Amino acid sequence: MRLPESQVAVLNAASATDERTIAQLAEATDQKPETVTGAVFDLRDEGLVSVAETTAESVELTDEGVEYADEGLPEVRLYRAALDAGDGDAVPMGQVIGASSLGGPQVDIALSNFARKGYGHIDSGELAPDADADPDADEEAAALAALAAGESVDGDVLDQLESRNLVVRHERTIRAVTLTDEGVTALMEGVEAAETVDRLTPELLTSGEWEDVEFTEYNVEADAPEARGGKKHILRQTADRVKDVLTGMGFAEMEGPHADADFWINDCLFMPQDHPARTHWDRFALDVPPMEDIPEDLIDRVRDAHLNGVGEDGDGYHSPWSEDFARAIALRGHTTSLSMRYLSGHEVGELEPPQRYFSVEKVYRNDTLDPTHLLEFYQIEGWVMAEDLSVRDLMGTFEEFYSHFGITDIQFKPHYNPYTEPSFELFGRHPETGELIEIGNSGMFREEVLRPLGVECDVMAWGLALERLLMLMYGFDDIRDVHGTLCDLDLLRETEVLK
Repeated sequence: MRLPESQVAVLNAASATDERTIAQLAEATDQKPETVTGAVFDLRDEGLVSVAETTAESVELTDEGVEYADEGLPEVRLYRAALDAGDGDAVPMGQVIGASSLGGPQVDIALSNFARKGYGHIDSGELAPDADADPDADEEAAALAALAAGESVDGDVLDQLESRNLVVRHERTIRAVTLTDEGVTALMEGVEAAETVDRLTPELLTSGEWEDVEFTEYNVEADAPEARGGKKHILRQTADRVKDVLTGMGFAEMEGPHADADFWINDCLFMPQDHPARTHWDRFALDVPPMEDIPEDLIDRVRDAHLNGVGEDGDGYHSPWSEDFARAIALRGHTTSLSMRYLSGHEVGELEPPQRYFSVEKVYRNDTLDPTHLLEFYQIEGWVMAEDLSVRDLMGTFEEFYSHFGITDIQFKPHYNPYTEPSFELFGRHPETGELIEIGNSGMFREEVLRPLGVECDVMAWGLALERLLMLMYGFDDIRDVHGTLCDLDLLRETEVLK
C-alpha cells in the first residue's frame, strides 16, 4: 500500500491498544498538529484508524479578573472603605469612593454589586454598610483566588464571573486516534511512503515530473483554524444605514466638535444655567481654556432671552446668567449643539427655508450604567426648517423614517422640554419583551430658541437613540451587549445590518 509520508508516519505512531491524541502523534512524528489532523482524517476515511472526539473546557482570567484577584473586588474594597470611614454608620458616597481608591468604571461596578451582595444600601448619596456582612465569604472573590492559583471552579459562581467579564471559557475538541484491524493489517503487509505534492507548479509542468508524482487529496471536511478578520461594528453599520435613509429623505449631514462651549450645548437651547442637567453630576466639564470664537451679538441676544424672554409676552428665567459659564468647555450631552451652530448661521452661513439637516454622532452623559443607559452613546439628531410646520409633520417624518427599518408601532407621549413646545417623547415596542421603550425626544423649537438665532420660521427637531433603534430592530435587551467593555463579541461578529 502506498500512502503519503504524513499518513505513513501517523500510522506507524498510532497504537491498536492505546488511544493517542493529535498532540501526542504530532510530537511522535515531529509534524505540525494541523498536518497530523489532516492525515488522521484521511486515514479514518480509508478505514485504517478510528477517531474519538471529546470536548474539554478551560477557564482563563481576563486582565480585569487578574487585577481583582490581586487587589480585591471593587464592591469588597468599597465595603471595607465604608466600614473604616464611618465605623458602621452611613458615610457620604464621595468620601467612601475616595478612600477606596476606586476610579473610572470600577466605581459603577462597585456600586452596582454593593447592594446585590448585601454589603449595605445606598440612599440619598450615602453608603450605609451592613456590619454583619462577611466579605471574606464572598464566593466570587474566593473563585477568583482559586483560578489565579490554577485550581478549578464550577457552578453558578463561574457563570457570574463570566457575566462580569472576569473570566473567559475556552472549549477545545480533543481527538484520540486508535488503529483499526484494517490499519494493523496494512502495517503488517507493509506500507510504502509515496512522494506527494499538494499543488501543480510551473516547474513540474516544464520538467514533466507531474506525470510521476502523486497529488495529495484535499479533505474539504477537515477542521481548520478559524480566521476572524476585522469588520465594521454593528453600531457603525446601523449609523451608515440611518445616514442612507435620511439622505434619501432629503437631509444634509451636520458635523461639529465633540467638546464644545456650554453656550452651544445648552444656552442657545434656552436651558437655564441653574438647570440640574447642567451641574457636574450630569455633564463632563473639561479643564481647558474657554471658547473665544462666539459672536458677541449672538451672546447678547441669548443672554437677553434668558433674562427677559422673547416678544411682548415673553418672560425669561430671572436667574443669574454668566458669560464665563457659557464659554466654558464640556463634552456635548446631545448633538443639538450642532443644530444651534447651523441654525445660527455660524457654521455654514445664513440659511433660507426650507432646510433639512441631520447628524449621527456620539454624545456623553454622566448617567448610571444599566441595560438602556451608557456614559456615551450615539444620537440621531435632525431638524427641518420651513414655513407653517406642525406636530403632524413631525409625526409623519418619524413614521416614514422608522418604516425603513420595519418599525411601525410608534407611540407618542406629551413631554416638557425647555427648548421645544409642544414636545413629545417617542416609544417603540420591543420585539422580544413586548415592552414600550423610549427611543427619542422631539418637538417644535420655541421662540426663545429661534429668535436669538435669527430664525423667523418654524423648526421641528428631534434627538433619537441609535442604540435603542438597534434594540427594536434585533431584539437586544441590553445596550451593553453591543457597546462598551461588556459587549458580546460573538454577537458583534455574527450580526449584520440589513440594507
